[in-house]
Amino acid sequence: MSILRSFGALALLAATVHPAGAAPKTVAAIDFTATPAPVGVEQILRTRTTSKAVVRYTDGSTTEFPLSYDVLFRNTDRVGSNPYEAGRLYDVDGMPLTDLNGDPVIAETPDANSLLEVEGRLFLVTHYESDWLLGNGDVARKAKGWYSRMPMSMTLTSVSQDVASGKLTAFDQRPIDFASVNGLWIPCFGSQTPWNTHLGAEEDYDLYHVAASGERNRAKALRGLKAMGEVYFKGRRAANPYHYGHIVEVAVKGDGTTDVAKHYAMGRASWEQALVMPDERTVYFGDDGNHVGLFLFVADRAGDLSAGTLYAARWNQTSADGGGAATLGWVHLGHAFDAEVRALVDNGIIFGDIFETAEEPSDGFRAIRAGHSGDEVLRLRPGMETAAAFLESRRYAAYLGATTEFNKMEGVAVDPAKKHLYVAMSYLKRGMEEEMDAPADHVRLPRLNAGATYRIALADGQADTGGRPIDSAWVGAAMSVPPGLLGVDQDADALGNTADPDRVANPDNLFFSPKMRTLFIGEDSGTHVNNFVWAFNVDSGKLTRILSLAVGAEATGLQVVENTGGHAYIMSNSQHHGDWPWTLPDDIRARLQKAARAAWGVNEKGVLHYRLDANVGYIGGIPGL
Repeated sequence: MSILRSFGALALLAATVHPAGAAPKTVAAIDFTATPAPVGVEQILRTRTTSKAVVRYTDGSTTEFPLSYDVLFRNTDRVGSNPYEAGRLYDVDGMPLTDLNGDPVIAETPDANSLLEVEGRLFLVTHYESDWLLGNGDVARKAKGWYSRMPMSMTLTSVSQDVASGKLTAFDQRPIDFASVNGLWIPCFGSQTPWNTHLGAEEDYDLYHVAASGERNRAKALRGLKAMGEVYFKGRRAANPYHYGHIVEVAVKGDGTTDVAKHYAMGRASWEQALVMPDERTVYFGDDGNHVGLFLFVADRAGDLSAGTLYAARWNQTSADGGGAATLGWVHLGHAFDAEVRALVDNGIIFGDIFETAEEPSDGFRAIRAGHSGDEVLRLRPGMETAAAFLESRRYAAYLGATTEFNKMEGVAVDPAKKHLYVAMSYLKRGMEEEMDAPADHVRLPRLNAGATYRIALADGQADTGGRPIDSAWVGAAMSVPPGLLGVDQDADALGNTADPDRVANPDNLFFSPKMRTLFIGEDSGTHVNNFVWAFNVDSGKLTRILSLAVGAEATGLQVVENTGGHAYIMSNSQHHGDWPWTLPDDIRARLQKAARAAWGVNEKGVLHYRLDANVGYIGGIPGL
């Protein structure tokens, strides 16, 4: 069975392990022991786990397997035949980028991982999300007013496995070419499709601002377009913002070649992730930022995301307690094919072709608050429904009455046995609070900086808000926070944690393992000094910390591979090390900086190597299930 086909497995009892020298045994359950929260500079500074996987068998026996965190490669490593650093960025011709000083442009932000087994070989697709720290030329670039963002990339890494120990080794690597789809802008989290491809997401924070709504937003959009046009396209042509903010699919072949596609029919927003349900047609999205929406896509055909129908959720609040609860309605946005939407973009469509703007709502103009753009007053131009639905998806959702008040909506995961979808909401604030002055105020919750992970019950036989049946058995009906997955704010403790370190804070990446019956959660926290990776058993409700990341580093790249070569893996990266939390007490900050300097040193520009370092790695030591 392909490692990705295990996604749809509904039962754990069929899982078997084969400890060395023993007959196969059937697994009844798997649990984890906890890694304590770090204390002391050495523990705070480094990524670490002391957890064990506790495997219980149907014969009543139990075996403990110590976990380890292993680095496959760092962003500055050169892997195999790749002559450049893993995190190096490239232009449209595949040439490596350098900055104004001649320094290499290297991303410090490895994000999504997809470890794929293709024709008996292991390949790893890895995103590089953004040029967050601006690499070695940080100070000089800022001083010279160079670009604040860079065109980004993904790598394809060939991986070998030691079958006895389970150790993975990266032995060759190349960048994936996205010239055929106009390059990449901020590829964030990702997932693996049931048909064994990688599904990435362009988190279009900058280029989304194509409307004239605020000087800051216009400036960000212009900087992004300038970087794509002048750096990626080398000044040959201008970049079009509507080519970015899409779901990206990468198909890996057995010979290591790849096919790439942007799915224009799935809509455009600040996508964190897209996840395909077991029916191979229904897809849910995480939409990152403030005042964002929850979107649903239903493909026309199983295993083909090039055409389908897009919906946006309407939150009908039933409670404000415990992170809130609501029933969900679904607003029909439209149906489209990739080719027809891309043709609109290639033919030069602009925002003003889709919407008219005004100062006040009147004569068919409607006020909305959607995304980072602030309040806008819009009127759809005649015949532009398809363009609005698939190129201005969030704005059009708000325009039609869907909810665009969610905040920092991140990863999504599905428990296929119980038909539960999990959605990470990193912070419960801004649009999720009561907003008396907003054009719409569907979500009215108390502020919670630590965030929450929501659970959505999925059901068949649902209709959209216009009464039309939705052709899927995986449609969200009700949304709330399960016990144990609501963060807890607190006053800063001695280390500077402003959320309870024994509860999840600011959830980001999510991944569900059907065989472990466990939801894995990675943090991107501004409230924990160290971000953690957690294991939450959805049946028992037990929450366990299994990994503590280096201080300031975000937990990214979460993927659980339940069995390849007799071993299981929890893929987990760390990015932007040394992004010291502002809540750190001064004495601890000084000690951390001194220890980091002593351990890693600085480069010729005086920048800490620790800050330039990022890991692509995994938690190992778990038997295959």
